[in-house]
Amino acid sequence: HWVELERQVRVRGRVNPLTRADTEAYFKGRPRGSQLGAWVSRQSQVLPNREALEARLVEVEQQFPGLEVPPPPHWGGFTVAPQTIEFWQGRPSRLHDRFLYTLRSDSTWKLDRLAP
Repeated sequence: HWVELERQVRVRGRVNPLTRADTEAYFKGRPRGSQLGAWVSRQSQVLPNREALEARLVEVEQQFPGLEVPPPPHWGGFTVAPQTIEFWQGRPSRLHDRFLYTLRSDSTWKLDRLAP
């Protein structure tokens, strides 16, 4: 949801974790700095300051000096197999535009306009 733009996208469907092999393949294609960052960042945990983050980077760089960086054990991703995708755009007088795409059994998409 982007409030300032008056836009929203909603995706509904099956979500599955990536296999370890797919995770490793994707991770190998990332820039080295991003690979190291995955080891450095304890995502969403409170940091005392920027220096602590940069010190952790130095530690990780020493752990993998010139070596291939494997994905951390906790690192991975997900695939989404959408069944529906809804696009919403705000309009004056609350007469918003809403479009719903629904995946059919023949793998084509049905498009419907929804009432606001």
